[in-house]
Amino acid sequence: MNSDQDPGSSEEHGSSEEHSSFEGHSSEKPAKHKGSVVLRRGRNTETSTSDQRLLDERGPGNWIHSDTWRVLRIQSEFVEGFGALAEVPKAVTVFGSARTPVDHPEYARARQLGAALAKEGFAVITGGGPGAMEGANRGASEADGYSIGLGIELPFEQGLNEWVDLGVNFRYFFVRKTMFVKYSQAFVCLPGGFGTLDELFEALTLVQTAKVTRFPIVLLGKDFWSGLLDWIKTTLVKEGKVSEKDLELIHCTDSVDEAVRIVREAQQ
Repeated sequence: MNSDQDPGSSEEHGSSEEHSSFEGHSSEKPAKHKGSVVLRRGRNTETSTSDQRLLDERGPGNWIHSDTWRVLRIQSEFVEGFGALAEVPKAVTVFGSARTPVDHPEYARARQLGAALAKEGFAVITGGGPGAMEGANRGASEADGYSIGLGIELPFEQGLNEWVDLGVNFRYFFVRKTMFVKYSQAFVCLPGGFGTLDELFEALTLVQTAKVTRFPIVLLGKDFWSGLLDWIKTTLVKEGKVSEKDLELIHCTDSVDEAVRIVREAQQ
């Protein structure tokens, strides 16, 4: 027992052996604070400070791949996207395959759609790539409309097509998706692959769950989309995975004029 210990402490706080153990625990290194983070015991081994590591040019460059740095990159992408698109007028996002050839009828339809939307006063937003996306951007540009491309970093080089007037490139899909939803009054989906399906079903989910204000989702191309719609009706609705009313969220047509009419009337 320490000479300055209260004589009754062993009865109140446990045996001298237990107290000795507690003293040993408390004698470890004091907690280290790194901003809002607290490090104790074996985690408290770092000897340098954040400022020191920041200003030391000799340090390794792997810090740019850390999760905390990614948070700042994500934040910067949101800031850049919001800043670039803040003054965009009412807009419609057009999705479709990057693999659609320029001489394909689907490219011509995308081009016609882009022009028709532009003539109705809508800016046209796409993923900024080739194929159907390029067709929609081209149609909008040729009709003196506002042609916007939101690109994405991919393992293979894609780049923004030449018909984009305002282009923003993103590292992260979820940031890019936020921009599509935030700045669009409608989605029109031309035939496409996994990326188009991903955007389609995310939009349907957001509208179905009232996470976004209801807006039209149009599928352009009955031959391409009919199989998917049949499966939704005969499997999802039949098994109760979605309701019959959910089918009202989707419009399917072969007509560019009808697609534009659906979008226009939703704004009235």
